[in-house]
Amino acid sequence: MRRTLRERTSLFFIVLFPMLLILVLGMAFGGTFEPRVGIAAPAREPLAQELVERLRAADGIDVRVHEREDEVVAAVERGDLEAGLVVPGGYDAAVTGQGRAIVRYVVRPGIQGQQVGSVVTAVVDEEAGRLRAARVASAETGLPFDVALGRVDGVAASAPTVTVAVRTAGEADFPENLGRFDLMASSQLLLFIFLTSLTGASALIETRRLGVTRRMLATPVRAGTVVLGEALGRFAVAVLQGVIIMSGAALVFGVDWGAPLPAVLLMVAFALLASGAGLLMGAVARTSEQAVAVGVLLGMAFGALGGAMMPLELFSRTMRAVAHLTPHAWAVDGYAELVRRGGGLLDVLPQIGVLIAGAAALLALASWRLHRVLAN
Repeated sequence: MRRTLRERTSLFFIVLFPMLLILVLGMAFGGTFEPRVGIAAPAREPLAQELVERLRAADGIDVRVHEREDEVVAAVERGDLEAGLVVPGGYDAAVTGQGRAIVRYVVRPGIQGQQVGSVVTAVVDEEAGRLRAARVASAETGLPFDVALGRVDGVAASAPTVTVAVRTAGEADFPENLGRFDLMASSQLLLFIFLTSLTGASALIETRRLGVTRRMLATPVRAGTVVLGEALGRFAVAVLQGVIIMSGAALVFGVDWGAPLPAVLLMVAFALLASGAGLLMGAVARTSEQAVAVGVLLGMAFGALGGAMMPLELFSRTMRAVAHLTPHAWAVDGYAELVRRGGGLLDVLPQIGVLIAGAAALLALASWRLHRVLAN
């Protein structure tokens, strides 16, 4: 552990890089997000400004008012806005007379533009129906348009409304009270503990290459003691990184890890398995460069497949089954139970059991292989 902490690169990947990723991913994907919609409308036309206010009152979008059409289009092109709405000049004259006002919707290609468009279209359609009713009332009764519009609003207010009730069947995958950084913190915890354990196997290879292991075996120390020491060293570094990430994320980002005891036990079980994988890598790899290259590749691949980069809920049923061939998926399930569903120790005992069983298998295999390497 002392040797690891003396290296600046190790400190970066153990402490700073995981916290930085939690911050970046939490800010980008965590919490609630309202798409930004820009609107350019004639400032001196009351009906056009009524449309702006109705869009502002709509749920699900964040409306930004611009003075000119080119500003809206440019902001959408740059990605500053998810969509834009352009109300043409002469809007009031067109809707109060016999003309047509064409409202333009500006958006980049993609599914998000379609989703935002459904909200914008609903508001524009509702306003169009209101204005159309007022125009018919004005034409039939001879009342001025503004008076007819007031009559339409009065009738609409007294008319019975249709209430739509929405409820979630079962439990929501991502509850509304989930913190901005809660989902990302556990995934980065698992990703980096495993990645650091695999790449840290290079230290074990350097110990053999420099002859330190031979000198240890020249003393009255058995090979099994050396293997146990190496395993405990890997485990200590993994647990240290887990403690740093969990405590740092809680203090800096306010991450809620759920019940403290099962959260820590889950981390320790995963660290034990990761240290076994790192020990096996150190016993199998021939050079430190090989251990680092293969360790990064396997660490990223297992993390992506096991749900440490994308929630398992977004996987297909087949891919979720494949994901549970990795330890990450079991640990991800455990933290999902603690953080999202308020589970306790009994709820995550199956996941802890699977991780400990995997750790025992990896440590036994790694110890056997390392014992043979040291004996030779």
